[in-house]
Amino acid sequence: MTSAQHPHCPLCQARDETVLWHDTKTRVVLVDDANFPGFCRVIWNAHVAEMTDLPPADRDALMQRVFAVEAAQRRTLAPAKINLASLGNQVPHLHWHVIPRYRDDACFPDAVWAAPRRAGAARPVRVEALADAVRAALTAG
Repeated sequence: MTSAQHPHCPLCQARDETVLWHDTKTRVVLVDDANFPGFCRVIWNAHVAEMTDLPPADRDALMQRVFAVEAAQRRTLAPAKINLASLGNQVPHLHWHVIPRYRDDACFPDAVWAAPRRAGAARPVRVEALADAVRAALTAG
Protein backbone atom coordinates (compact mmCIF):
# COMPACT_ATOMS: atom_id res chain seq x y z
CA MET A 1 0.00 0.00 0.00
CA THR A 2 1.44 3.40 -0.94
CA SER A 3 1.29 6.41 1.35
CA ALA A 4 -1.53 7.75 -0.83
CA GLN A 5 -3.79 4.81 0.10
CA HIS A 6 -5.88 4.20 3.21
CA PRO A 7 -6.18 0.78 4.87
CA HIS A 8 -9.94 1.05 5.49
CA CYS A 9 -10.95 2.45 2.10
CA PRO A 10 -12.76 -0.18 0.00
CA LEU A 11 -11.53 1.39 -3.25
CA CYS A 12 -7.82 1.71 -2.42
CA GLN A 13 -7.19 -1.98 -3.04
CA ALA A 14 -8.90 -4.34 -5.46
CA ARG A 15 -11.05 -6.71 -3.41
CA ASP A 16 -13.11 -9.40 -5.11
CA GLU A 17 -13.55 -7.31 -8.26
CA THR A 18 -13.67 -8.23 -11.90
CA VAL A 19 -10.89 -6.00 -13.23
CA LEU A 20 -11.35 -5.34 -16.93
CA TRP A 21 -8.21 -3.20 -17.30
CA HIS A 22 -5.63 -1.50 -15.10
CA ASP A 23 -2.48 0.54 -15.17
CA THR A 24 -0.45 2.32 -12.49
CA LYS A 25 -2.98 5.16 -12.10
CA THR A 26 -6.41 3.59 -12.63
CA ARG A 27 -8.40 0.42 -12.87
CA VAL A 28 -11.67 -0.37 -14.62
CA VAL A 29 -13.89 -2.83 -12.79
CA LEU A 30 -17.16 -4.50 -13.68
CA VAL A 31 -19.76 -3.95 -10.97
CA ASP A 32 -21.80 -7.01 -10.03
CA ASP A 33 -25.28 -5.49 -10.38
CA ALA A 34 -27.93 -7.56 -12.19
CA ASN A 35 -30.17 -4.49 -12.47
CA PHE A 36 -27.55 -2.62 -14.49
CA PRO A 37 -25.54 -5.14 -16.53
CA GLY A 38 -22.25 -3.80 -17.84
CA PHE A 39 -22.01 -1.17 -15.06
CA CYS A 40 -18.33 -0.24 -14.65
CA ARG A 41 -16.31 1.88 -12.27
CA VAL A 42 -13.19 3.73 -13.31
CA ILE A 43 -11.20 4.04 -10.08
CA TRP A 44 -8.23 6.32 -9.47
CA ASN A 45 -5.80 4.08 -7.58
CA ALA A 46 -4.40 6.70 -5.20
CA HIS A 47 -6.69 7.82 -2.40
CA VAL A 48 -7.92 11.28 -3.40
CA ALA A 49 -11.45 12.57 -2.94
CA GLU A 50 -12.06 15.14 -5.67
CA MET A 51 -11.16 15.79 -9.29
CA THR A 52 -9.45 19.04 -8.28
CA ASP A 53 -7.12 17.04 -6.01
CA LEU A 54 -5.45 15.85 -9.22
CA PRO A 55 -3.09 17.85 -11.39
CA PRO A 56 -4.66 18.82 -14.74
CA ALA A 57 -2.77 16.14 -16.70
CA ASP A 58 -4.07 13.42 -14.36
CA ARG A 59 -7.62 14.80 -14.59
CA ASP A 60 -7.37 14.59 -18.36
CA ALA A 61 -5.97 11.05 -18.18
CA LEU A 62 -8.79 9.92 -15.88
CA MET A 63 -11.48 11.39 -18.11
CA GLN A 64 -9.93 9.78 -21.19
CA ARG A 65 -10.30 6.44 -19.41
CA VAL A 66 -13.94 7.21 -18.52
CA PHE A 67 -14.68 8.13 -22.14
CA ALA A 68 -12.93 4.99 -23.39
CA VAL A 69 -15.09 2.80 -21.13
CA GLU A 70 -18.21 4.59 -22.36
CA ALA A 71 -17.16 3.98 -25.98
CA ALA A 72 -16.46 0.30 -25.26
CA GLN A 73 -19.87 -0.14 -23.62
CA ARG A 74 -21.62 1.55 -26.52
CA ARG A 75 -19.81 -0.68 -29.00
CA THR A 76 -20.33 -4.00 -27.18
CA LEU A 77 -23.58 -3.52 -25.24
CA ALA A 78 -25.59 -1.12 -27.47
CA PRO A 79 -27.41 0.63 -24.61
CA ALA A 80 -30.05 3.33 -25.11
CA LYS A 81 -28.01 5.73 -22.96
CA ILE A 82 -24.87 5.86 -20.80
CA ASN A 83 -24.95 7.53 -17.38
CA LEU A 84 -21.70 9.01 -16.02
CA ALA A 85 -21.46 9.95 -12.37
CA SER A 86 -18.80 10.78 -9.83
CA LEU A 87 -20.52 10.96 -6.47
CA GLY A 88 -18.22 9.64 -3.74
CA ASN A 89 -20.53 10.50 -0.86
CA GLN A 90 -20.27 7.07 0.78
CA VAL A 91 -16.68 6.37 -0.23
CA PRO A 92 -14.65 9.58 -0.64
CA HIS A 93 -12.22 8.01 -3.10
CA LEU A 94 -12.20 9.35 -6.64
CA HIS A 95 -14.07 7.06 -9.03
CA TRP A 96 -16.50 7.36 -11.91
CA HIS A 97 -19.57 5.23 -12.51
CA VAL A 98 -20.14 4.36 -16.17
CA ILE A 99 -23.60 2.82 -16.37
CA PRO A 100 -25.19 1.52 -19.56
CA ARG A 101 -28.95 2.11 -19.51
CA TYR A 102 -31.62 0.27 -21.44
CA ARG A 103 -35.22 1.24 -22.08
CA ASP A 104 -36.28 -1.97 -20.33
CA ASP A 105 -34.06 -1.67 -17.24
CA ALA A 106 -35.85 -1.54 -13.91
CA CYS A 107 -35.63 2.24 -13.49
CA PHE A 108 -35.40 3.71 -16.99
CA PRO A 109 -35.79 6.57 -17.71
CA ASP A 110 -35.34 7.52 -14.06
CA ALA A 111 -32.00 7.59 -12.23
CA VAL A 112 -30.43 4.30 -11.18
CA TRP A 113 -31.19 5.08 -7.54
CA ALA A 114 -34.89 5.70 -8.23
CA ALA A 115 -37.58 3.25 -7.24
CA PRO A 116 -37.91 0.53 -9.89
CA ARG A 117 -40.76 0.96 -12.38
CA ARG A 118 -40.70 -2.68 -13.49
CA ALA A 119 -38.66 -5.85 -13.32
CA GLY A 120 -35.61 -5.25 -15.45
CA ALA A 121 -34.87 -7.46 -18.44
CA ALA A 122 -32.09 -10.00 -17.97
CA ARG A 123 -29.04 -9.07 -20.03
CA PRO A 124 -26.03 -11.33 -19.76
CA VAL A 125 -22.77 -9.48 -20.24
CA ARG A 126 -19.98 -11.12 -22.18
CA VAL A 127 -17.24 -10.05 -19.78
CA GLU A 128 -14.34 -10.98 -22.07
CA ALA A 129 -15.86 -9.08 -24.99
CA LEU A 130 -16.36 -6.00 -22.80
CA ALA A 131 -12.81 -6.30 -21.38
CA ASP A 132 -11.41 -6.62 -24.93
CA ALA A 133 -13.37 -3.53 -26.02
CA VAL A 134 -12.17 -1.55 -22.98
CA ARG A 135 -8.55 -2.54 -23.67
CA ALA A 136 -8.90 -1.64 -27.34
CA ALA A 137 -10.49 1.74 -26.56
CA LEU A 138 -7.77 2.56 -24.02
CA THR A 139 -4.88 1.58 -26.24
CA ALA A 140 -6.36 3.40 -29.24
CA GLY A 141 -6.81 6.59 -27.45
